[in-house]
Amino acid sequence: MTESLSLEQARRLILLSQRVPPGKQRGTAVSETLSVIDQLSYIQIDTISVVQRAHHHTLWNRNPRYKPSHLDALLAEKRIFEYWTHAAAYLPMSDYRYSLPRKQAFKCGEQKHWFKRDEILMKHVLDRISSEGPLMAKDFNYNGDKIGAWGSKPAKQSLENLFVQGELMIASRRNFHKVYDLTHRVLPEGLDTSIPSPEEHARFLITRFLGSQGIGQVSEITYLLKQVKPLVTTVLQDMIKQGELHQVQVEGIHYVALPQSLELLNRPLPGKRMQFLSPFDNLIIQRKRTKALFGFDYILECYYPAAKRKYGYFSLPILWDGRFVARLDCKVDRKQSILNINQLSIEDNITVDDEFMTAFSRELDHFMDFNDCLGLQIHQVTPELFKEPLKARLREGRENT
Repeated sequence: MTESLSLEQARRLILLSQRVPPGKQRGTAVSETLSVIDQLSYIQIDTISVVQRAHHHTLWNRNPRYKPSHLDALLAEKRIFEYWTHAAAYLPMSDYRYSLPRKQAFKCGEQKHWFKRDEILMKHVLDRISSEGPLMAKDFNYNGDKIGAWGSKPAKQSLENLFVQGELMIASRRNFHKVYDLTHRVLPEGLDTSIPSPEEHARFLITRFLGSQGIGQVSEITYLLKQVKPLVTTVLQDMIKQGELHQVQVEGIHYVALPQSLELLNRPLPGKRMQFLSPFDNLIIQRKRTKALFGFDYILECYYPAAKRKYGYFSLPILWDGRFVARLDCKVDRKQSILNINQLSIEDNITVDDEFMTAFSRELDHFMDFNDCLGLQIHQVTPELFKEPLKARLREGRENT
């Protein structure tokens, strides 16, 4: 039997599963950060820093008490680890064993890394870390030219090859630079390191995705993952037959959901807070899905030449009351502690009234605090007619605080 969900119900189910906006906070700020990582199953790491980096931004949107130091603390406590999902990410340590199939695939050559393997150098790197303790790429001397992908030196490439195949892990980061150590010295004692069967791994991928995203399809569950789609399809069908998954339909499109996730439909969204999301936020990372379920056609334009950008270099999707209402391209001037709004683009079907202005002003204040900004510059607003009313509303808000 297939259950029909309205678009509004589907969106609410997804947002509640994603914890946006955040609900009632429990426990310490650090424990809430760990709870968010566990709920989402991963937090994508990214290097772009025109505003706070993506991993901090994604966590802050779900934990208002979040501090960047939380990730360092959780790594030190061995509660999370770094590895690849569809991209570099922080993952719950409790999910560690499910990273092993990919590591095995790299080690036996079934999956290729973009860095060329140098077995002799890899052994040298491993021996040094074994005898000297945790090391960074800069601890290996090299006077030649950087080579290959992203212009990296040979030792860095060997470190990354050893990392993806599981012999090294990231013990910590120093100024965002990776510190590598032997895997057995990074893992907590007593952790289950047994390799899951292919069927068990497929079941994990299905339940993890649906637990964090509410509803899904095979193509979404296996997004950018290699050699798993056929088995995931088979296991998913078996789970439907066993009643472990429910089939649902949204606007004529078929999805599956966990029975316990559907219970969230009895809950309202917590509040009506406007939020500026990271382009790498878990909610929107699959652009085709975002368009189908939220009607929001989002493209990150930093990879485009400047002349081809419509919304700006690093536009942040703005979510409000279950809808995407605008895009905010901004950049922090860290020397001056100023947030520059290069371009605010409001969606065509959105009414910019006092309620919108108030919600935007309130979230902008939060976002400036998050980015350690004291001042604000607004350069462009689309449509242009909203620029002066918006600036006046922001001035009024600051005068009343």
